[in-house]
Amino acid sequence: MPARTRLPVSPPSPSDEVIFRELVARGESNGSCGPQFGSLASVRQYRRLYRMVRCHLEPGAQVLDWGTACGHFSYFLTHAGYRATGFDFEDVSQAGWLDEPYERHVVGGSPADPVHLPFADAAFDAVASVGVLEHVRETGGTEAASLSEIRRMLRPGGLFLCFHFPNRNSWIEFLTGFVPGKHYHHAYRYVRSDIERLTAQSGLELLEVERYGILPRNILRRLPGPLRHARWVADLWGTADAVAGVALSPLCQNYAFVARRPDR
Repeated sequence: MPARTRLPVSPPSPSDEVIFRELVARGESNGSCGPQFGSLASVRQYRRLYRMVRCHLEPGAQVLDWGTACGHFSYFLTHAGYRATGFDFEDVSQAGWLDEPYERHVVGGSPADPVHLPFADAAFDAVASVGVLEHVRETGGTEAASLSEIRRMLRPGGLFLCFHFPNRNSWIEFLTGFVPGKHYHHAYRYVRSDIERLTAQSGLELLEVERYGILPRNILRRLPGPLRHARWVADLWGTADAVAGVALSPLCQNYAFVARRPDR
């Protein structure tokens, strides 16, 4: 009998919990990327995002991390088996916060052309906005123009995944509006009808919309060290956030939504 050829087996991707703890460890050694990496409970705000990606995208999909910043989402994509391209206005790929978080990192954009992205038509299976779309007017663009550009880059049937899109009726946004400094709240906030209008204008089909995040998370970085990293604290906070978020959904901090470029 001929000898069987053994096919190479890809190593299993790390669990979300392993990725979370790695991000927290890196955040402690280099805190410049943001307070969300200051505790296990705060970094778990991305658990919903990870589930959304795994639900809608097959491993190996080409994903553009639009506005990659410090690269934490590209880090997840790469380690979860996706092919990640990070894009940003600034070159942060060599920041040293994470080791090789991207398959590819592209720098581009200018005040004269804040919307166009340097990628071919139909280049990606998905484009992800993690706290980006709500800021495009601050750099001279518009949400509708950016979504039309994203549609251009999506393959037919490709997905736009939007996460951390601020809710106009959020109680957290309302209170932080009284705190000096633009870093504590968003200048532009939205309701569901805005999402429906913007996706329709850009030729995308809206598949799902949800609100989430009723409890603040970034403040948990102020807890004493052992509590910041305790799993039971993260579990307790996550459960309370989920339960209260259902009861008080209109007041949640964020929207997440998924839209698709039509096949036709």
